[in-house]
Amino acid sequence: MAHTPRPAAAPAPPPAPPSPRRRRRLRAAVLAAASTGLLAAALPAPTPLGIGDPLFPQLGNPGYDVLAYDIDLTYSGVNTEPLTAVTRVHALVTADLDRLHLDFTHGTVSSVTVDGEPAAHRTAGEDLVITPEEPLTAGQPVTVTVRHTSDPRGPADSGGWVRTTDGLAMANQADAAHRVFPSNDHPSDKALFTFRITAPSALTVVAGGLPVRRADHGATTTWTYRGRHPMATELAQVSIGRSAVLHRPGPHGLPVRDVVPAADREALEPWLRRTPGHLRWMEGKVGPYPFETYGVLVADATTGFELETQTLSLFEKRLFTDTRFPQWYVDSVMVHELAHQWFGDSVSPRAWSDLWLNEGHATWYEALYAEETAGRTLERRMKAAYAASDGWRADGGPPAAPRPPAPGHKISLFRPVVYDGSALVLYALRQEIGADAFARLERRWVLDHRDSTAATADFTALAEQVSGRDLGAFFDGWLYGAKTPPMPGHPDWSALPPRPGKPG
Repeated sequence: MAHTPRPAAAPAPPPAPPSPRRRRRLRAAVLAAASTGLLAAALPAPTPLGIGDPLFPQLGNPGYDVLAYDIDLTYSGVNTEPLTAVTRVHALVTADLDRLHLDFTHGTVSSVTVDGEPAAHRTAGEDLVITPEEPLTAGQPVTVTVRHTSDPRGPADSGGWVRTTDGLAMANQADAAHRVFPSNDHPSDKALFTFRITAPSALTVVAGGLPVRRADHGATTTWTYRGRHPMATELAQVSIGRSAVLHRPGPHGLPVRDVVPAADREALEPWLRRTPGHLRWMEGKVGPYPFETYGVLVADATTGFELETQTLSLFEKRLFTDTRFPQWYVDSVMVHELAHQWFGDSVSPRAWSDLWLNEGHATWYEALYAEETAGRTLERRMKAAYAASDGWRADGGPPAAPRPPAPGHKISLFRPVVYDGSALVLYALRQEIGADAFARLERRWVLDHRDSTAATADFTALAEQVSGRDLGAFFDGWLYGAKTPPMPGHPDWSALPPRPGKPG
């Protein structure tokens, strides 16, 4: 800053004492220079925390509510090299905290600040444990800035970054977002997202939400995207590659944006042009599409799955190019991921045991679409599911009460019981309360809980309210029973016994 000269005869005033904030900065600088670990020396050694989800005991963190993530990523052009990154977490503190935990693994942290002040940090399990200079107080807004790497290397089945033939995409479900960026990695804590990605200018970058700006720097370009609706960490999406971005109008002028390998745009166009019709069909069943845009991201990679990343669903290229997949099947899988935008994305599970609400509904609309457009009988599919249902329940628990993992192991959530086994619950419910009440329930569910989280108990309570009936015994059996209850309207349906040797 500029200094004004003083008259020579005037005595120099004594220096003003540093302001409290300046004193904090000075102390933080001295401590950081000595060792960031000194800040935490007076506290016991950190241990991983969690919010008590029985299926992922150490996932999520108590004491704060994330309001927004602001994530900068810099990609070198080589998808086996770590990206440099800065993640800013804007949160509201909900309990007094000496330490703040973020979920983060598979990256290297170089520095952390809390509201601009250097903070000590260390790891405990898959937690990044941050000790601010001064404790945080309930009701206080806070911004945590983490400078780190984001590493796409590692086993392909671990989730997080997916390496494609020409770049990267994300597949964070269920517990892999914290392999990409520090976060409160549980769907119960949804937040707004902004992504700024710098990449070689020959590449195209797309993320969930809508584009905000694009800045060219010659050899590199920075792309900024921002979502208008809160999102669970598992649903974040960033695509980097030699891509074509195709635009078309959807219902009510909704912008539909597809991202495909540039060399495959013509071959994929017959599939891509189907999305507006899928949107109209889904809106006819459950009401208006809940987000600002939608589209299909086709990745030239082998994942073994498709994924409902918010506003930009991820698909393997081979789903559309392998001629062994019949057209009706591909069509219905596209509807499955689209249905998730309502069931799972807009209305997210409060706990992972509520996953049946996501996958059961997406499978339900997948099967219903196949029946209405391709003659693939829903009743026949549900009868086959009923026959297998006791075995599915024995393998890992009933739809709303998956068996927790053994100590030291992670659960494999995505089993038949949460797909066709949970669609079977919805079929039974429609049989029980009638098609009209069921249709009203579906519309109310996505409207009442839009942009939020909801639990199984919320769904059962709404079903009782809409139908005007006590459904306690019905849901106890269908959602929590070890054996599949009799199917309303189909007393002749029978379930096969579980295979010998399976837990049950």
